[in-house]
Amino acid sequence: MTEDATIARRTGVSTSPRTAAMWAAVDEVVRARSAELERPLRVIDLGGGTGGLAVPLAVAGHDVTVVDPSPDALASLRRRAAEAQASSRVSAVQGDADTLESLVGRDRPDLVLCHGTLEYVDDPQATLAQIAGVLAPGGILSLVVPQRSAAVIARALAGQFVQALAALDRPDGRWGDADPVPRRFDRAGVVGLIEASGLTITGAHGIRIFSDLVPSALVDSDADRAALLDLERAVAAHPEFAVLADLGTSLHVIASRP
Repeated sequence: MTEDATIARRTGVSTSPRTAAMWAAVDEVVRARSAELERPLRVIDLGGGTGGLAVPLAVAGHDVTVVDPSPDALASLRRRAAEAQASSRVSAVQGDADTLESLVGRDRPDLVLCHGTLEYVDDPQATLAQIAGVLAPGGILSLVVPQRSAAVIARALAGQFVQALAALDRPDGRWGDADPVPRRFDRAGVVGLIEASGLTITGAHGIRIFSDLVPSALVDSDADRAALLDLERAVAAHPEFAVLADLGTSLHVIASRP
């Protein structure tokens, strides 16, 4: 097992059904970009919270700044980084997308992570423009957003047909005012937002196609979780089933600044 694989397994990002597919894509572009530049990457994790991705990247040798509005989340991040002996490579900044420009000077980030954040901002287009503005030339954006189609399917399978219809019809993709997710996206809409910001999309795929639909009681062992991950990977890699990616709970997009 390679050192990177050992890090990923130790931190759980490569074995959790919620993060495995996303981590695989991030890990691939990180390794390629780091090899190209012949140095560790400078990373900003926007809305990175407690460091679920920041700490594994720091353990792998990259320098990561987590920008998050929650002081409690940042306190948890510092503890997690300390436990992983990665504190020297992790910085915690209380802020949001408007803070990005003040964080960078000549050393612009090689990678910006924006996972589970764009649905909470007031203006997704402005946030993507700010991210594009701070990225180094050739820099990479990793964006994860919730998909509308997954909410429609999940509500219908739960017998909540009125909510499923609402998620289908509402511009924000929510199933109702009690929906904890403030906004969901369609693939075409995300592609348009990213391209309008001046970035070039290099990859886009749905993730967690089955993981959030399967009752937790059916994946209560390591063997069950491994089998579910194998299924997710197999479907994602099978060209005849590419349409199923649009049913994933989240859409993961990789884009770069020319």
